[in-house]
Amino acid sequence: MGKKLEELRRLFGVVIDIDSSAGVLEWDQQTYMPPGGAQGRAMQIATLSRLAHEHLVAEEMGAALEAAESEVKALDPNSDEVRLVRKARRDFDKARKVPSEWVAEFRRMTALAHPVWEKAREKADFAYFQGPLEQIVELRRDYVDFFAPYDHVYDPLLDDFEPGMKTADVKAVFDELRSEQVALVREIVDRGTPVDDSVVRQKFDEQRQWDFGVEVAKALGFDFQRGRQDRSVHPFTSGFGTGDVRITTRFDPTFLNTALFGTMHEAGHAMYEQGINREFDRTPLGTASSLAVHESQSRMWENLVGRSQAFWVAFYPRLQEVFADQLGSVNLDDFYRAINKVERSLIRVEADEATYNLHIMLRFELEIAMMEGTLDIADLPDAWNAKFEEFLGVVPPDDAQGVLQDIHWSGGMLGYFPTYALGNLVACQLWAKIAEDIPDLDRRIAKGEFEDLLGWLRENVHRHGSKFEPVELLTVVTGTGLTAQPYLRYLREKFGDIYNL
Repeated sequence: MGKKLEELRRLFGVVIDIDSSAGVLEWDQQTYMPPGGAQGRAMQIATLSRLAHEHLVAEEMGAALEAAESEVKALDPNSDEVRLVRKARRDFDKARKVPSEWVAEFRRMTALAHPVWEKAREKADFAYFQGPLEQIVELRRDYVDFFAPYDHVYDPLLDDFEPGMKTADVKAVFDELRSEQVALVREIVDRGTPVDDSVVRQKFDEQRQWDFGVEVAKALGFDFQRGRQDRSVHPFTSGFGTGDVRITTRFDPTFLNTALFGTMHEAGHAMYEQGINREFDRTPLGTASSLAVHESQSRMWENLVGRSQAFWVAFYPRLQEVFADQLGSVNLDDFYRAINKVERSLIRVEADEATYNLHIMLRFELEIAMMEGTLDIADLPDAWNAKFEEFLGVVPPDDAQGVLQDIHWSGGMLGYFPTYALGNLVACQLWAKIAEDIPDLDRRIAKGEFEDLLGWLRENVHRHGSKFEPVELLTVVTGTGLTAQPYLRYLREKFGDIYNL
């Protein structure tokens, strides 16, 4: 490695160290910090965020970047060195458009908003959170203005999470998905053989749920020597390099799916981060290609693996041992159908695969309306309920089960939600390729063997970090860009079988 590239890596290492330190403070705030620490923590995070941004946009960084670009220009365009410099250029150019003062204020405001959201959710009272959300949306509008001109006000937000994707692209994908998924759900409700999920809606001891979830995460490949699991109000994954990736889960004492599939979901995120090339630590390449690719990994392990019948051939006998009173007399087929029941439910993170994307689409439309200014924040609960009835045919009974259920807006993460639905598409597209390369995959899963599956993902997806942008990565791995067809085919085949359509 040339000296100029080494210098660029050194400078980026400082930025990433500071930003990771702020991330650890955010993780602590959502797991162990006493409530009284919110004000001080907000200032700590703001200070570190401002310092990281100032280091990123400094003249010294710009000069080092230009020197590194000159040094690597004769190398293979797909080499790690060239890709690292290219990603550094993208990060630098975007950051230069944003004042450090805005970065500090945004991180301070979102740190303060988080405990307010928690309290509002606990009280089921959106009005308690309305003020902070109005300030966050205003800050996001200011952010968008830094990137004018743009095709749509939502584009700069989306690009932060899904590089290169436009709002119009998402709308086109969602238009294709919505009609297909609404039709499938209607067919299931109108003609499907009813599914009884009462077997997973019993009392389940929390500690036993925890222990079984950890057992499953270890079996899948989550490395607890380089990660840990804790409890939080909303499940999430935080990565501070390949050697420290942390997940959280939450529990419902009367619904088995919540913690079980939440743990598998977050373990999928974490295994991605643990699998990134360790040489990319403390560099611009040491992150996921995009949030849709990231989400593809969590949805793959949660659903394509965890909600498959093959998986439970391996793990159901053990689950029956753990919860003998509840599941000892329940056969595998009935349990499999129960964990895959399709219903017009309220909570996104617990939604079945057939309805999940509808939860995302309504949030996408609401976020666009907030950013365009066509929806006042005070009217958000009513707009949420109306969209929910339109998309899913139910109305939330209160704000906690409606507009306040997700953590994202308290963190200012407008533009994030579409990546969840896109991640479903990416997961199924990758899965089709995996099935070609590992033709006996179901047999291996049924034996509790995940080494080859995880190894395939390590080789083809994880190790690259953000070396490739998402569409480019998909094309390299599968031979084509993003397509909805494998996902739609998967849904129809799976639920057609479960509901005897």
